[in-house]
This record gives sequence, structure tokens and C-alpha cells, in this order.
Amino acid sequence: MHGVKVTDGPEPGELLLDPVDVESAHFAAIDAHAGSSRIPILFCGPLLHRLGEAFIPDLGGCRIGDRPIDYHLEVLRKFGAVVDKQPNGIRMSAPNGLHGAKVSLPYPSVGATEQVLLTAVRAEGITELKGAAIEPEIMDLINILQKMGAIITVDTDRIIRIEGVERLEGFNHRALFDRNEAASWAAAALATDGDIFVGGARQSEMLTFLNVFRKVGGAFEIHDDGIRFYHPGGDLKPVVIETDVHPGFMTDWQQPLVIALTHAHGVSIVHETVYEQRFGFVDALVEMGATIQIHRECLGGHPCRFGQRNFNHSAVIAGPTKLHGADIEVPDLRGGFSHLIAALTAEGTSTVSNVGIISRGYENFITKLRLLGADFDLEG
Repeated sequence: MHGVKVTDGPEPGELLLDPVDVESAHFAAIDAHAGSSRIPILFCGPLLHRLGEAFIPDLGGCRIGDRPIDYHLEVLRKFGAVVDKQPNGIRMSAPNGLHGAKVSLPYPSVGATEQVLLTAVRAEGITELKGAAIEPEIMDLINILQKMGAIITVDTDRIIRIEGVERLEGFNHRALFDRNEAASWAAAALATDGDIFVGGARQSEMLTFLNVFRKVGGAFEIHDDGIRFYHPGGDLKPVVIETDVHPGFMTDWQQPLVIALTHAHGVSIVHETVYEQRFGFVDALVEMGATIQIHRECLGGHPCRFGQRNFNHSAVIAGPTKLHGADIEVPDLRGGFSHLIAALTAEGTSTVSNVGIISRGYENFITKLRLLGADFDLEG
């Protein structure tokens, strides 16, 4: 929407991006569909460097808890941006350019870390970021920026230093596989007594998930071109899970796995420490016959930042229970995929509405479900 020419590359899944005419677009032409995404906030730093101004409309995203952009705005202010909140969005400018800064994040936010990286690489001087997220996706972004000419070092204790450069060049890069999608299909295989090969998935980035998957009773095979996930037979076992930032168990992994835990023999506990309202998808599962209780207390792990704030952020899942068909409306991205898994394991027919939201995080998921043998009809 800012003048970048995007075309398909010669190979499937390749994109060619040419930003040579980006100045031709006015800041008000920012993505008109921003209301369904939180990505536009990450355009701010690059746009301020390139155009000297940026406008970001009200942001959307899944309703899974408080997801303020205060971290992002404070970071941009530290770099020298002037931020003006308006009724329909946020207008920013950089009258004196952007300069390096010392930034300390109160929580290792992936998005805020990306904001710092994308802004600091062209800012004049040196930027030091403390409390950074260190997810594989962050390391992948750093690899891309280094290919483009950035100078970035990653120290211990979540400290990243960036030396600003005057110019960035084009690059060729194969993006990291989607760890969330890989874990979701793995959970689907476990819940449905299935067998799924996830091409492109790698062991090193899935290490924490693979340990939990095996504890529950799942099996996997590591191949050079992907990972095979399957149910080897026998009873599934209960587990205690506490979500956390990397290298912990990702919050996006717990929702699909909860479906498999309804089939485990015993009581499982999931303590959510990243998003305080991530268990909204559980209501539909209870309607389908699952035995799940939600608690305000920090169960099964260490006290977290939500423990004294009256948020329902711990789940107790008792199993095994048989699920039955129901009418379900998808509440959010991961919860929606979890509902599809539940519907596939349930006795009888389920009607799942608002499935379009799932496509935001699962490319061609309808086609993949059909190839895996799922029986369903599309309406509307």
C-alpha cells in the first residue's frame, strides 16, 4: 500500500519485493485492512526513516487479552518520533530524524523487539535493547537484517545491540517455518489418532514442544525435510504445562494441545502466563462434553504476573472424555483451529462458523484438511 511492488517469484512460495517507488505513496494510504491485523504497527520505524511520517489506523487482532501497543509507541518516542494519538489512529513524524537509544522492555515482547530492530538498523548511532525477546523468529529477522547490511549483536541476558547504518540492501532468504502451525498439526494428529508429516519443520526450533508431545504420549520422527507426528497407540497421559516466552512452551501451542488432553487419562493443568484471556475457546469444548475448569489462581507452576489480578488464566482438564458435536463460533485464530480439531474428534456433526479467521494463521488449511481425510462441507 506504500508503493512496494510485490510479485510472485519463479518458485512456489517465493515473493519478489521492489521498494523503489515507495515514496510515491502518501502515509494516509496505509493498509486499509489494518483493523483485522496488528502488523501495521511494525511499519512505523521503516516508514519514518523512508518518508519521515507514518499513519497507523486502529489495530485489530485476536481477542485473547490485553495487547497494548504502548511498548511500541514508547520505543518510537525514544528513537525521536513524535507520536500523536487521534480518534481514528496514530500519526507519527520524525522532524529531526531517528537516533539510537537505550531501550528496556518490561516484558520480552516479540512485537516490541521487532519494532526496535526495524527502527534501530537505520537510526543514527547505537541502540541497546534490554529485556529482548529471543524467539527463533527474532533470530530469523536478525539474520535477514544482517544480510541487508545491518550490524547486530546478541548478548546474554536478552540484550541486543544495533549499530545504525546509512543504507540497507536487498536480500535472498528462506523464511523460518511456522512453529505454531507445525505444533497445531501435531496436536491434531494426537487428538485424532492420526499421522501427519509437517514439511519444513525442524527439531531445534520445536525442542520444547517435542518434549511435551512425547510426555503426553505422542511419537515423532525427525527427517531432514520435516517432522512426522503420530499417535503410536495406547493411552495418552496427563501433563502440567506452563506457557512462557522462548525457550519456554509457547502460548500458541497450548490451545490445540488442550484438545488432545481431553483424551488423556488423568488430570492435566495448563497455566497461561503470556495472555490473560486465552481460555475463551474452552466454553465451546465444555458444551461438547469436555471436563475443563478455569481458575484465577496460578496452578501447576510459579506465580505469574496475572496471579493477583483476577484473571482466569489456569485450566484443569480431566479426561478422558468423549466429545459430541455442537454449534461453534470461532473466537480467535488458535482457538478456532482447536475447535476444528475438537469437531473432528467428536461423535456426530458439528457446525463451525466464522472459520475465515483461521486462514490468518493457517495457509490453505481447508485443502490440507481434505488431503488429511477430514470429512466436512463448506457453506456460504
